[in-house]
Amino acid sequence: MTAAPGLLPSEFADLERFAEPWCLATEGERWAQRHASSIEEMREFYEAMFPRVDAALVYCDGFSLDDLPDDARNLMYLVFSFVMVSFPVEVWNAPRIPDVGDANLERVASPFI
Repeated sequence: MTAAPGLLPSEFADLERFAEPWCLATEGERWAQRHASSIEEMREFYEAMFPRVDAALVYCDGFSLDDLPDDARNLMYLVFSFVMVSFPVEVWNAPRIPDVGDANLERVASPFI
């Protein structure tokens, strides 16, 4: 019996343990995951991703956005989640902005360019 293929390209198998919780397609899902995670969980994800982000971007840039394979799309989502947790890890050392009231942003439409 062979193992099921991972969600990420084989070159990024070391990040596979983060794929299920962090390969999220929408900003809202990433926001919710950030708020549901502890700072320790985010820091573990951040520290694993930080040295791999440049390689992940180079890998994803090898494809047209319209023809992105599923594993590369998941890798792109992982990079987006890395960006989502970077500020809480680097600046606040907390999942939420400290010393402010509860804030929730629910975007109902994408911005127009």
